[in-house]
Amino acid sequence: MIPHSRPTLDQTDYENVLHVLRSGNLVQGEQVCGLEDTLSALIGVSGGVAVSSGTAALHLALLSLGIQKGDEVILPSFVCSAPLNAIRYTGAEPVITDVDRHTFNIDVHDLKRRITPKTKAVIVPHMFGLPADVDDIKSFGIPVIEDCAQSLGSRYKGAYTGSFGDLSIFSFYATKMIATGEGGMVFSNNESLTEIIRDFRDYDEKEHYNVRYNYKMTDIQAALGISQLNKLSFFIEKRKNIADIYHHECQNCGFEPPVVPSDRDHIYYRYVLLLDHADQFIDKMTKEGVACRRPVFKPLHRYLSLSGYDTTDWLWKRAVSIPIYPSLTDNEISKIIEAVKLARSKHV
Repeated sequence: MIPHSRPTLDQTDYENVLHVLRSGNLVQGEQVCGLEDTLSALIGVSGGVAVSSGTAALHLALLSLGIQKGDEVILPSFVCSAPLNAIRYTGAEPVITDVDRHTFNIDVHDLKRRITPKTKAVIVPHMFGLPADVDDIKSFGIPVIEDCAQSLGSRYKGAYTGSFGDLSIFSFYATKMIATGEGGMVFSNNESLTEIIRDFRDYDEKEHYNVRYNYKMTDIQAALGISQLNKLSFFIEKRKNIADIYHHECQNCGFEPPVVPSDRDHIYYRYVLLLDHADQFIDKMTKEGVACRRPVFKPLHRYLSLSGYDTTDWLWKRAVSIPIYPSLTDNEISKIIEAVKLARSKHV
């Protein structure tokens, strides 16, 4: 069975982690600082704070803006539940928007109509590696938190995602663009925000007590992250090469390739097909030895029993994510393509 996702690890990764293990300095230390500095420089922001997960990063980003009970935070429905959890942690009220049918990203027009005097932030995921309409969203004057969990290395108008918002967050889960097992980071050009986040993270030995959080990243994770980051350009190139093959082969059997506006760069964290019989297609692919999944398990508006999200519902019923990651072999890619053609033919 070809898995839907898997990390891409090599000897350098193993050696970097082993070096930390041998040093005996396992907790937050030099490796964490190194990852923060290296990734901040790459993205083009002044500061970053490494934490234990992407969800922790988002929670602290919201807290740094002073978001609390009675505030509203806007986010799209077609995304995993982690951003919703982070909002709930603060006591704020989530306000859900629909998404664009072609890009899977937040629908800017729907966002605009949901802004109220209680709106304190908007979370903007760059879905599946394609940047969202950041400039249009920033024009509303609301604090923007970029959710770059799936977009490390993608560019919008020539600059990296994560460099546009008041804050940005990244995830380094095992199957993300780079892997630390678990882990995340918050970035901002606003030094006062990053200082607040560091204070929340570094919870012990404080002169004055406030509620803080044990959200630290370990040097073990950071060492793996640094090694992975050195290979990011290769990872992206490999994903794009596989996507090019999929574009050609999938068009031959009736699929439209992903839409990529001319002012942005897609790094293909996911490769998503749209078809009328998603469940049957997934079952057929499984029988052919290829694991496929819905790219979003369940839209947020369905968790919250909300209606009126027609585009999200339309996409959710049709979207299927096929395997795309750097460690796929040529034989596996060929097998995936043949499985897609066979599964597709059953429903044409």
